[in-house]
Amino acid sequence: MAIRIAVVVGSLRRESFNRQLAQALVKLAPQELEFRFARIDDLPLYNQDDDANPAEAVKRLKQEISDAQAVLFVTPEYNRSVPGVLKNAIDHASRPYGKSAWAGKPAGIIGITIGAIGTAVAQQHLRTILAYLDMPTMGQPEGYVQNKPGLFTGNDDIGIEDTRKFLQKWMQAYADFVRGRVKTS
Repeated sequence: MAIRIAVVVGSLRRESFNRQLAQALVKLAPQELEFRFARIDDLPLYNQDDDANPAEAVKRLKQEISDAQAVLFVTPEYNRSVPGVLKNAIDHASRPYGKSAWAGKPAGIIGITIGAIGTAVAQQHLRTILAYLDMPTMGQPEGYVQNKPGLFTGNDDIGIEDTRKFLQKWMQAYADFVRGRVKTS
């Protein structure tokens, strides 16, 4: 039976490197994983006053996360942290207090940037947030990808062999991590 994974991409840009990476990861993943991209681009800014009557987009996001057995975060780094749109989505799906859609869901974090250290600082901030939300998060291998010419082929494929091999191993490790933490009955 397939393990349902919610993919949360922390970038809204049309030509987002992180969305391209997420799409490539889906193709590199073991077949036992089933991916659904969670939509975060239409969420209002989080306001606790709205907890009792959330917007339809918020209800949809919470359902997308609730329906998943695990989560894959693919995010850029903005100003040495996570993008505001990602934090907004996390806040919405964690509220109201005691009704978090994230709780207990195993998570993986990976990201791509043009810089040499990739999304290292953003990922560390995200790990802190996920720990508070009771999301066991894969520690190793870490996934900091630098975007280089030829990395993406245009078909959701990775064009640099060493990077493709690393990402296949990363996805296998993620699958193993998730498999050990979810019930597949």
